[in-house]
Amino acid sequence: MQTTLAEFLRDTPDGEEAKSIVGKCVHCGFCTATCPTYQLLGDELDGPRGRIYLMKQVLEGQPVTQSTRLHLDRCLTCRNCESTCPSGVKYGRLVDIGRKVVDDRLEAQGIQRPARERFARWALRETMTRPALFGTAMRMGQRVRPLLPQALRNKVPQAVDAGAWPRTTHARKMLLLDGCVQPSMSPNINAATARVFDRLGVQLVMAREAGCCGAVRYHTGDHDGGLDNMRRNIDAWWPAVQAGAEAIVMTASGCGVMVKEYGHLLRNDAHYADRARQISALTKDLSELLPNFADALQDAAAEAGSSKGTNGTDGQRVAYHPPCTLQHGQQIRGKVEALLTGLGVDVKLCADSHLCCGSAGTYSVLQPALSYRLRDEKLANLQALKPEAIVSANIGCITHLQSGTGTPVMHWIELVDRMLG
Repeated sequence: MQTTLAEFLRDTPDGEEAKSIVGKCVHCGFCTATCPTYQLLGDELDGPRGRIYLMKQVLEGQPVTQSTRLHLDRCLTCRNCESTCPSGVKYGRLVDIGRKVVDDRLEAQGIQRPARERFARWALRETMTRPALFGTAMRMGQRVRPLLPQALRNKVPQAVDAGAWPRTTHARKMLLLDGCVQPSMSPNINAATARVFDRLGVQLVMAREAGCCGAVRYHTGDHDGGLDNMRRNIDAWWPAVQAGAEAIVMTASGCGVMVKEYGHLLRNDAHYADRARQISALTKDLSELLPNFADALQDAAAEAGSSKGTNGTDGQRVAYHPPCTLQHGQQIRGKVEALLTGLGVDVKLCADSHLCCGSAGTYSVLQPALSYRLRDEKLANLQALKPEAIVSANIGCITHLQSGTGTPVMHWIELVDRMLG
């Protein structure tokens, strides 16, 4: 698809990148078959191909309207279309650029978002990215959870005990990103991860100066703020990287896909470009690391099961929901299922396992109607498997799914932690 950039984008990194991405689109429409919002709304402009046409017009300097922004806002950025596209269109990067250009052009015309939308985006950026502030708000919400309206209660999971953090020191060390919302919403995920790695002879350490991965700000249009978050994390991790940390472990696939893009997003920053590339190369999702310890995990699970007089899993059946940020963003598929199956768990995928659950970072707050329709469809298919539990790999998916079901929803590493006793 040929694009002639408008003067204001010509010879800019974002403009040239967007032009290159649009140029790969061959209008085939395969993407519409796997786009969740197109499936719900049936509107060409609410599918990837239609949105690409809209962004092409914006890139060429044609008038921008509120309607253009609405169709881009409705996109989940699930990147299912990238998995489907035969031409390799990097739609996720394109829509990040396109949304920023659309917002800037509308602002230049004096057309702002409604005050309620502006406040919601500001609040998400300024609270979710500050763990101390978010944690305080979450603890307060948990204390009065039964009194909250349903919309808020859906975002406030019940408080859980994280359990003990291992104190053993090991020669092998890996960095762990604590994250911005996960420590207060589900502290047991990182604690369980640390315990599992401790059993495998690996010590997980956290750089306390590290914070939000940058996704919240970057994906809501604050590119500069997002890049600042990335630089801060690189600075925080760099001493441990120089000291020989083997990997940067991600327990939230949404953070993982973002950190893996640091190298690309900071490629034009002379001071950070090289370090950003190295950070991205070191970043690994849990499901990429633990298969290397499969035999040791199986032995540990068998030992724990023997001590309890069971086989370690009791044939537990779980339904696995692979987050979009894992299967489409990071293109990691099959690893979680294989690992759990090797440990004796009966793992099932539902019929629409390739589709988004509707969480999508801040999407469930900014587009609640579409988000909850997608959640309910996903849960219907997951519960058709009659699982004892639902497991996933991202805090957003876990919280979103749990808000609509009484079936326990957890991170798969929590299941492994329990199996190891």
